[in-house]
Amino acid sequence: MNIRSLTRGDGVVIGAAVLLFIASFFDIYSIDGAPDSLEIPSLWGSGPVVLGVVLAGIIGAALVVVSRGLPQSPKVAGLDLGQFGAAFTVFAAWSALGNVFDPGGAVDNVGSSSDGPDAGTGLILALVATLLMAAAALATPLVPALKGALIPAPRPAAPQPYGAQPQGGYGYPGAQQPGGYGHPQPGQPYGGQPQQAQAQPQPPAGDFSPFWFAVPVPRPLFAEDGSPTPIAELAPGTWYLAVEQRGAALVAQTQDGRRGVLQDTSGMSL
Repeated sequence: MNIRSLTRGDGVVIGAAVLLFIASFFDIYSIDGAPDSLEIPSLWGSGPVVLGVVLAGIIGAALVVVSRGLPQSPKVAGLDLGQFGAAFTVFAAWSALGNVFDPGGAVDNVGSSSDGPDAGTGLILALVATLLMAAAALATPLVPALKGALIPAPRPAAPQPYGAQPQGGYGYPGAQQPGGYGHPQPGQPYGGQPQQAQAQPQPPAGDFSPFWFAVPVPRPLFAEDGSPTPIAELAPGTWYLAVEQRGAALVAQTQDGRRGVLQDTSGMSL
């Protein structure tokens, strides 16, 4: 699971799930003028509230977050795992709303009161948490501000000029490559160009300079021959090297050496 693929919306879902778990230990209802001897249960004292609000909300949040961190989200009953989790969060919010209107219906013995019990701290906090959770789960794919990466990707070292030998290897920091410009190889005169240097790609025509970039959300990388089938998926939290520009698209190189066309270049981090 790649935590760098999580978005700000996923962070809201996680925070709401934590708030819901904390709320489950507070009172489920309150009664004005109740004697001190009356013990008011928490949300865990009601089976319908535990199943329909607490567990449904936490399970839904977990499904949403896990689906975002997986390279390819599995499907459950024909639905994407994230969509299935979002449905759980909506159900939890709906159940919490119903229990806030009728807190006495969640338990059998609520004491004697002409007006009936009011929603306790636990139910009110649970309603707030599930509403936040459901709103974030549904709005994240639609709101650009929520699509941003939750954990910013670390910036790599400044890229070398295209075609030059960077420190530690072409294109990716830390990669090891033998030889280099200006260093003789066995059986080669001093100052000659080694085979490694000859293997370097040639700079493209024009004034384009290669640069590092990261994508805010997973985006497909298509083959350079125009095939509609993606050859790879660029993940948030990883830096890629743009080696050529083709109109509004970029030719990008992955860390395993594959090259393809990135058609959607909006919102990239440079």
